[in-house]
Amino acid sequence: MPEIDVYIPPKPYSLWSVAALARTVWRGDGDLLSLLPAAAYKMKVGHLGMSRRSTMLFNDPALIREVLMDEGEIFPKSDLMVGALEPLIGQSIFVTDGEKWRRQRAMIDPAFSMMRINLAFSSMQAAVDDYEARLDGLAASGKTFSLDLAMSHLTADIICRTVFSTSLESEVAHDVFEDFTIFERSVAQVEIWRLITEPAWSKVHQPDEVVAACTRIRRHLGQLVDTHLGEGQGKYNDIASAVIAARDSETGRPFTRDELIDQLGVFFLAGHETTASVLTWVFYILSQQPDVLRRIREEVEQVTGGKEVSFEHTKQLSFTRCVFRETLRLYPPITFMPRVALKHTRIGGKRVKRGALVMIAPWTVHRHRDYWRHPHVFDPDRFLPGREKELVSGAYIPFGLGPHTCIGAGFAQAESALIIARLARRFDFTTNDPASVRPAARLTTRPAEQVICHVKRHAG
Repeated sequence: MPEIDVYIPPKPYSLWSVAALARTVWRGDGDLLSLLPAAAYKMKVGHLGMSRRSTMLFNDPALIREVLMDEGEIFPKSDLMVGALEPLIGQSIFVTDGEKWRRQRAMIDPAFSMMRINLAFSSMQAAVDDYEARLDGLAASGKTFSLDLAMSHLTADIICRTVFSTSLESEVAHDVFEDFTIFERSVAQVEIWRLITEPAWSKVHQPDEVVAACTRIRRHLGQLVDTHLGEGQGKYNDIASAVIAARDSETGRPFTRDELIDQLGVFFLAGHETTASVLTWVFYILSQQPDVLRRIREEVEQVTGGKEVSFEHTKQLSFTRCVFRETLRLYPPITFMPRVALKHTRIGGKRVKRGALVMIAPWTVHRHRDYWRHPHVFDPDRFLPGREKELVSGAYIPFGLGPHTCIGAGFAQAESALIIARLARRFDFTTNDPASVRPAARLTTRPAEQVICHVKRHAG
């Protein structure tokens, strides 16, 4: 098996808890990764700092399963998360729990079946075709560009084509990226003093700029939904049409227009933003690791025989998929999965107060020294079949766990394998200032500042 040089990609420098808090407040950028003390990567269960409401971090896979499976339905999604996301995606599947969630999930599941992904794959290919042409232009001109925006534009276009059967205009893609950046940086969930001083279930007041950004994003989504309603209904065979056709099994009712904006907004925003986040890190890492890039290129040529990358090919690109999985491990887009305790209880013998934030953090679980050999090292080979015995059950949760597992996981894996294979085959990305890149977590795990790079056509 080929060796990969030991490479530790950007990570926060961990401090003890009070110093970590001081650093985060001083920066003032809402980065929750900087708030994590060094002990967070070592503990199985423990309290995070001192605050008015108890915040407990769970890194033990068995206890994580207990919380996320939530058979007693006492750990719904955190009030902070719900309050932050409601202006953007309303009462959608991403924030609901209980019976409302079960109704929504049952209606939506068929829209993301594997058969639907297979049908959508040609739209993915068309979006990548167009983006390769865009990168050809950037390669010819030598212009620098934002890698973050590039990946966001590409994945937003893919979501637009597969969900709504239309390509995404560049101006709209840029607007959505900018508005989501405003939303993510300013939303009240990431106000550090709120985490420290506010009691559970306090009313969340969003800043005016966040409300305005959400309004603009929802207006764009409403325009896309409207193409499938009225005279447009029944004319399409895409994800939006499947969700519009869905009916509640008990009442026979469809989703209302506002509910469609909520649900399809989750697909559009979570579906493109989370994947864009991972792909930004993938191509940053490939710009620093030429041997990994070489192995991807060799695999793509071996699997495809030099032909177009097909849906079946994406399943056979084992190393390429390992690169994606390892990047997901190191940079899970959903950094934290916060829950809140509805009553006093115990988890694994630990007392949990009513109103406590029960924090499940893929970021710390994926980098925990008890579950991963060299946890901060980028090593995609750890996911190859010959090393499966090294993997600890329940210690890899980028898509969640149990009934709340991400509905778009299969879609994201097929899409990412296609994008990595296609762009790695044809282009070399060079990061302008790699030493300045550092991760930050607000609602998703992104670089703290946009990664500026340039691209060249691969000479091979």
